[in-house]
Amino acid sequence: MSRVGYRPTTTEAPRLYPALRYKNAAKMIDWLGEAFGFSVRARHGEGDVVHHAELVFGSSMIMLGTVRDDDYGKMVGEPGSGGGKSIYIAVDDADAAYAKAKKAGATIIQELTNRDYGSREFICRDPEGNVWSFGTYWPKGSERA
Repeated sequence: MSRVGYRPTTTEAPRLYPALRYKNAAKMIDWLGEAFGFSVRARHGEGDVVHHAELVFGSSMIMLGTVRDDDYGKMVGEPGSGGGKSIYIAVDDADAAYAKAKKAGATIIQELTNRDYGSREFICRDPEGNVWSFGTYWPKGSERA
């Protein structure tokens, strides 16, 4: 069955949930709230070990947990400069998101810039090396490209 042209209803829950591993997930949960505005929906674990957490940003969510030497952990690997991993977050005000991330200590790897497609964006790394892009470009799954 082809899904080309599929347009979800506005009441459908998201289907994509980026999942991240952190060496110190407990600390990163607090940092992601302070720096990027995430709120905790669920957190499971013991002490500083986070088996599974769900952090919400608007109608979107990420999942994360502490790096573990299990089968999934071996597939995903540890955070760092391995490349190929980045999350884009659509925001209303890139300048405000930039100021908040910078104040919390995010490493800015690309300063605020205006793109030719109309987005204002910046790119940063969190304290454990994951790359985060923030911009005003906000594609909607229910709208045509």
